[in-house]
Amino acid sequence: MSKFKKDGNKSTPAVSTASLPDIVFMLLFFFMVTTVMREVDLKIKLNQPEATEIEKLEDRSLVDYIYIGEPTNTALYGTVPKIQLDDDFATVDDIQDYVIQKRADRPEQVQGAITVSLKVDEDTKMGIVTDVKQQLRKVQSLKISYSTREKVDKNKF
Repeated sequence: MSKFKKDGNKSTPAVSTASLPDIVFMLLFFFMVTTVMREVDLKIKLNQPEATEIEKLEDRSLVDYIYIGEPTNTALYGTVPKIQLDDDFATVDDIQDYVIQKRADRPEQVQGAITVSLKVDEDTKMGIVTDVKQQLRKVQSLKISYSTREKVDKNKF
């Protein structure tokens, strides 16, 4: 007689799912922390012009964006280029209040380092851009940058 019996009908034990909720919540937390939400929903067509001499802005938290271009919904807004501040259309006269309000939302130490970045569609006439720049001068917002995309040199490849 043997001490050990062999039962051939035993199956393998089930996989433990006790740690599965922990893994799911770790993945959920990871994606919540690393995902960057889009700040502005564009209501204009924005095909930025190309440039060869591009510098990236150092601190993007000190940048306020003004979008200028033809509205995407031309049936409702027409084809005349419009100014978009945050998520709403605005007029040239609204720019001063926008800049003052954005400036007031930041600490006093960084207010002199704020840059206004103009994201302008390449087909937009310079008249509206000049009007925007005049309004920025009136509120002493003199650090202006133009957002572009990098020009791809086809001869390199």
